[in-house]
Amino acid sequence: MPTDLSPVIAASTRWLLSAFPPAGGPLDHALAEAQASHAVTIAAALRYPTALDAELLHLLGPGGSARLDSVTGADAHPLEGAAHAWRTSVDETVVSWAACLLADAELAVVAAACLAATHHGAHGVGDARRLTIPSPRDQRAAPLLRHPDLLGPIAALHREVLHALLGTAPVDS
Repeated sequence: MPTDLSPVIAASTRWLLSAFPPAGGPLDHALAEAQASHAVTIAAALRYPTALDAELLHLLGPGGSARLDSVTGADAHPLEGAAHAWRTSVDETVVSWAACLLADAELAVVAAACLAATHHGAHGVGDARRLTIPSPRDQRAAPLLRHPDLLGPIAALHREVLHALLGTAPVDS
């Protein structure tokens, strides 16, 4: 993955892990981070498929986490200061699409296959098996991060656009 999307990928992954923390322990954290990172990287590549899109992202900025924080209730306490500056690099659409991919492994397979049509290429995320074929261990490490009902409000923000982009039909809940 080109480094031009790295700040958005890092901040959006961090946001997902803070909103839906891993079960506990360093191995669980590493497994959850791998899953979130794969989902965010695929979502970012689909959201910013060309070099021009990535340049526009740098010019205009990703928008921050304010709406996501509002949806999850994290805005109840002021998130100000240098410790929370990373939140300005969060991209709401990327997080929403990543939530869709985390909640639906079949959709993640389709999304990963569509990477070949972007300037990032099909190999931009490496092996995303923890996202597309999560093992029982992956599921246990990230029960909140993979739970469709918990991810639902975040995924719903931009789910329709993702399904339109991928040419898939959303599964009725």
